[in-house]
Amino acid sequence: MSALPPDATGRAPARRGTHIALPVALAVLALPLVTAAHHARPAPYGDRLIVHARMDAADGALPVGDPALRAKGRAVEAYDKESGSRRWTYTRAGRRPVALLPAPGHAFTLWNDGLVTDTARGDGGSVRWHRAVPASADWLRTPDARGGAGVLQPLTPDAGMLAVVTPHRIAAYRTSDGDLRWVLPAGTGCAFAPARSVRRAGALLVAQPCTGPAAAWTAQVVAVDDYGRIVPGRTPLGNGDVRRGPGGSGSPEN
Repeated sequence: MSALPPDATGRAPARRGTHIALPVALAVLALPLVTAAHHARPAPYGDRLIVHARMDAADGALPVGDPALRAKGRAVEAYDKESGSRRWTYTRAGRRPVALLPAPGHAFTLWNDGLVTDTARGDGGSVRWHRAVPASADWLRTPDARGGAGVLQPLTPDAGMLAVVTPHRIAAYRTSDGDLRWVLPAGTGCAFAPARSVRRAGALLVAQPCTGPAAAWTAQVVAVDDYGRIVPGRTPLGNGDVRRGPGGSGSPEN
């Protein structure tokens, strides 16, 4: 094949293949860098979830039941109740767990920055959701917080609804997806005391101490369930729970 004729400058023009090959080569070289940058991105909320052993049910070695939970240093650990071996470990960069609430299929954790998380308890396969609790991080560092005692409260026997109790408010979340269902602010001049709570006949009773001598004692205890505050004659909206409707019919979802 003969060479291309020179142009007006006397130089032979570059072949078309050279113009095409150079961008392609650069793109190929850049691809590993883009992939590495993608994997190097920090996980949301600083999450690091490590599954220590994935056992195959076909081998007959799949653990039965939910593992036990414990907070150890800056980590939440799930371990087999019989063997004591760890199933998974969950940490968050620069944070530490304050309180744990085990529930069927769920591992709820309150962290020292005021974040609440729900981890798949059985296999540690995922952190299902994160919810920030407003104005709680500073309070958790005080002696009044009592190490987060009573902050995480299940509102149903199967933990289908979770209450997060802080001095300023009680917030209820649907645990299947972390959806916020209702919020109850503390009364004027009052504050909830999460550590001073008790369960009675399906209701959660939470102390709400109020300042001033005129505060009636009835205002200093609040009763809630999965539909919100329990008061005479209430007609609560539903939480998407079809089990409560009369004759098997579903409740309206809020």
